[in-house]
Amino acid sequence: MCERGVYVSFAENRETFLSNMLSLGFNFEELEKRNMFRFLDLVTAREEVAPAIMETMLREVSEFGAKRLVIDSFSAMAQAFKDAHEARIILHMVLSRVTRLMGCTAILVVEVPYGENKMGLGIEEFVADGIILLRRREFEGGRFLREMEILKMRGTSTPEARLVFTLKDGFKAFPPFKPKPIEKPSRFQPQPDTKEYFSTGSPDLDKMLGGGYPRGSTALIEIEEHISTPQYHLISVPTAWNFGAHGRGVIILPSAGVDHNLLRLRAEEAGFTRDEINRLLRVCVKASPELKPEPYIVMFRGESLQEDYAKYLEVERELRERTGKPILHVTGVDVIADIYDVKETVSAIKSYVTRMRETGDLSILLLKLGYPDLEKILAATADIHLKITREYGIVLVHGIKPRTSLHVLEMDVSKGYPMPRLTPII
Repeated sequence: MCERGVYVSFAENRETFLSNMLSLGFNFEELEKRNMFRFLDLVTAREEVAPAIMETMLREVSEFGAKRLVIDSFSAMAQAFKDAHEARIILHMVLSRVTRLMGCTAILVVEVPYGENKMGLGIEEFVADGIILLRRREFEGGRFLREMEILKMRGTSTPEARLVFTLKDGFKAFPPFKPKPIEKPSRFQPQPDTKEYFSTGSPDLDKMLGGGYPRGSTALIEIEEHISTPQYHLISVPTAWNFGAHGRGVIILPSAGVDHNLLRLRAEEAGFTRDEINRLLRVCVKASPELKPEPYIVMFRGESLQEDYAKYLEVERELRERTGKPILHVTGVDVIADIYDVKETVSAIKSYVTRMRETGDLSILLLKLGYPDLEKILAATADIHLKITREYGIVLVHGIKPRTSLHVLEMDVSKGYPMPRLTPII
């Protein structure tokens, strides 16, 4: 659709508007050259009487054949009205003429002062067919979240009244997270490492972290309530794929709700063969008579942490000798804390973190809600600390160490396997 529009500004001149829009990825100067857009500068017209201002706008819309009219802002324009009663009469008359007689959609920008609930003069909401409220609020640790709330939309259903939006590369609103089907499966394409960093397997996450995970480091991924397994796997699993694609070993002690079958399916989802899985993957589970032995499964008794850790080190040694390369260790902290004593768990993890630095391996600790004491200790110990949370069904990721802005997490299946798409909220 390519329809003409008129932008009436009471707040900024043409040059400032064009510059601001260009920084968001919108080239309105090009639209002007194509005779699709006109900018009406009424910054100095605030003191004129309201009827004269209205007449100027209506004439411009009519002569140009505009199908979109933006008034920025109606709050500034309202200074020309004698009182709220006059404003309502003129506003109703103009909008009626613009929308019904001229077939033009009018968008009024109204400013809401901080601390107030009243919108503009308090009359716009009764005249308008739709009301969209944009706001910015503090979310966590001084970070800001941009929200869009649809308060009213006459004649249209609004299944999601609240959304998150960003100004990154223009305006974009995000619907609640939805998994996407993979139509043409293909093998995972590995990302290169650097001398200082292991790639996370995701270009977006590498960029967010400033290069990836430092070699010999421990990363804590804190998973808040209502985050599903497929959602947090978008952040953690590509790292395992990347290690495997580079011929490195991966040892996983899965979180609650995740078993060896799911992890095998995740590997197959990225195109790894059964032979590669048996050779490079080790999934640590508590021994059970019903569990069928597989080459990639390692069974622990779950009675003595010291005994099981010794067996873990033997598995690590075997993988390292086989590959001659660094190993990725992924640990569901909730499972360890449930099986063993919490004090023992903390002591073991601290030794484990030191071991990562000595071996040059990478450790990822997955921590779910319900372990506040462990969270404090692990947060202080980890080199990297990520947090995954949710707002209005939209999954958000941010870095605590290193500190990052909020990022919206979406699923990208364009390459034939699920990958995280991370968009910063700016």
